[in-house]
Amino acid sequence: MEIRAAGPGQELVAVAVTMRTPGHEDELAVGFLRSEGLIAGDEVLRVETGDPASLNQPDDTAVVRLARPFDASRVAERHFVATASCGICGKASVDEVAIRCDPIPAGSPVVSRSILLALPDALRAAQRAFDETGGLHASGLFTPRGELLVLREDVGRHNALDKVIGSQVLAKRLPLHQTVLMVSGRVSFEIVQKAAVAGIPIVCAVSAPSDLAIEAAERLGVTLVGFLRGEGFNVYTHDDRIDLRDLIGWD
Repeated sequence: MEIRAAGPGQELVAVAVTMRTPGHEDELAVGFLRSEGLIAGDEVLRVETGDPASLNQPDDTAVVRLARPFDASRVAERHFVATASCGICGKASVDEVAIRCDPIPAGSPVVSRSILLALPDALRAAQRAFDETGGLHASGLFTPRGELLVLREDVGRHNALDKVIGSQVLAKRLPLHQTVLMVSGRVSFEIVQKAAVAGIPIVCAVSAPSDLAIEAAERLGVTLVGFLRGEGFNVYTHDDRIDLRDLIGWD
């Protein structure tokens, strides 16, 4: 799917092309633009998808119309290549995201160990497309009490998160400072980056984080939890948001 954007009176700007699972194209387009720092979010007027009268390839294009001019020079500077895989990793990427994303404020929310341990099953239980295909990633946004707010699935793990973020941008709920993100698979640098831009303070995964993901989480004030499965997990950064007092034998 090609993502395009334009402000009032502007020609459409081709921003990126990504492999994706059909569905929630408007959320994917808006979420990508927001999580990559190209829009603030509040300027989105509408997203045009699936309209044969206005698009030559309605199934493969999403046009985001904005209330303010879109800075096309930022797209040229970034040289976007969006994929369904692990994306672009490197020291330059870590430094760049720190420039365009403020650290998450310290403190709340605080989530108990028992709530964290329940998240993988809650995520899996809501994965309808995975039940049919057996091969899609998922991102779920939860309250600190473990209540599912929104879940999206996609062949690309980054796309699944962009769909979640886009849904919240369109609902005007950012920043997401009182939420917990649970993702299937492992955590790349880009997952942490996108979560931080959206204001998500806690990121959890059933598998491992990369070294760059840990470094980014530390710098951006994100609590990063990995290997969340069974009765255990690892906390890599900012562990003050995790309450372990429900451990057996805690004094």
